[in-house]
Amino acid sequence: MTLSGEAREEDEATADETFETVATLEELPEGSLLAVRTAKGDEVCLFNYRGRIGAVRNVCTHAEFPLSDGTLDRDGTIECVWHGARYFCLTGEVKRGPAVDPVSVYEVRVEDGKVQVGGQKA
Repeated sequence: MTLSGEAREEDEATADETFETVATLEELPEGSLLAVRTAKGDEVCLFNYRGRIGAVRNVCTHAEFPLSDGTLDRDGTIECVWHGARYFCLTGEVKRGPAVDPVSVYEVRVEDGKVQVGGQKA
């Protein structure tokens, strides 16, 4: 049992290292989008959908326009301001074209009022 406990601690330590603070909750009111950049240079669009904080890649898969310049609609879709493509914020799934490919979704957690982004979800 000691080995599994040690392994779990190592897994948790590794997971902690993959998250980085990119914003505060104060910067992300409900219904808003916020562009941030990770230390690795990833362009990320944070969102606050009904109090649920999440993140997607900040690039429309149709024409590479920043999604953070668009809007987060009440149905949970992020609409690209350029051509109107829509993605469901929680899954990245395309809900309306002209986009065909989904947008990548990131792991996110909130600790002590700080929004932390990890790697892309598989």
